[in-house]
Amino acid sequence: MLVLLAFIIIFHITSAALLFVATIDNAWWVGEEFFADVWRVCVNNTNCTEIDATYQDYPTMQAVQATMILSTILCCIAFLIFVLQLFRLKQGERFVLTSIIQLMSCLCVMIAASIYTDRREDLHKSNSDFYQQVQEGSYGYSFILAWVAFAFTFISGLMYLILRKRK
Repeated sequence: MLVLLAFIIIFHITSAALLFVATIDNAWWVGEEFFADVWRVCVNNTNCTEIDATYQDYPTMQAVQATMILSTILCCIAFLIFVLQLFRLKQGERFVLTSIIQLMSCLCVMIAASIYTDRREDLHKSNSDFYQQVQEGSYGYSFILAWVAFAFTFISGLMYLILRKRK
């Protein structure tokens, strides 16, 4: 049981770390001379432009930003609630609250990555002053980590739903 508990804790911390990196790091869309994420666009590693209200379809980027932040916060809250429930739940009860919050985190990261996947091409075409050479690129590792974090938070949420507190 102790090994299972350690595995679940490490899995959850890994999920949170993936969410932090995917949210913060600047590599959602990359190319030879540029890299971009949901916060800014950098060309030649020195010329960085913040994505702000002058950005066309700024509400779309705000939705991606907000859901990624919310996902990270929910994942951290789920971990704290898990630790509290570990000491407060009676034997035989399930970690349902932790599971619900972790699955909400999973839903948020899925929404953010899905919006970015769907709207990426339109965002780049309508903001040519931000993305002069950015249209010729590919998805970066932060975008991939967001999808991996989706899978990890989903699996983690299911593990909490199945897990019972034992002696």
